[in-house]
Amino acid sequence: MKKVKFMIVLICLLLGITSTAYSLPIAGVDIPDSLSAGNQQLALNGAGIRKKFMMSMYVGALYLKAESRNAEKIIQSNEPMAIRLHIVSGMITAKKMVNATKAGFETATNGNTTLIKEKIEKFISIFKPGIEKGDIYDMIYLPGKGVKIYKNKSYLSTIKGLDFKKALFGIWLCKNPSHESPQLKSGMLGIEK
Repeated sequence: MKKVKFMIVLICLLLGITSTAYSLPIAGVDIPDSLSAGNQQLALNGAGIRKKFMMSMYVGALYLKAESRNAEKIIQSNEPMAIRLHIVSGMITAKKMVNATKAGFETATNGNTTLIKEKIEKFISIFKPGIEKGDIYDMIYLPGKGVKIYKNKSYLSTIKGLDFKKALFGIWLCKNPSHESPQLKSGMLGIEK
């Protein structure tokens, strides 16, 4: 009888362990191991920290259908994927984020932003109401639908077009990102430094 009770307890413990959601702790933030994109679950590919003057600004996490270390392939891909930004500093203001994002688009597109200028303006408008420490932005790309943007789980906007998605993901994954935080890109790609 004791063996049966032991086995039941053991099975319950094992089931509890396997159903637990795991996360990756970075800069005091628990990054979830998956993210919903429409009716699909995306897996955490990697996460890193955006630093400025040796201070952590935000944690960026990349979610994909299948693990990848190939930044250019991810940028060009027309598959569901997402980026989550978790603000960890009170020093980030709306103005600073808007300026940094504009610079990021310029770098990601090699200065060719003309065709997506309106989309960029629509995107940066999400930051204008203000940014606070602890805010979470999810940018979820769904083929044929566009990039759906959420702030703290509240839907804000959708920006259509694979061209915009490529430029947006290029902000963090292009060859020489403007954010000057190599550990952010390598972290999002899951590359150990």
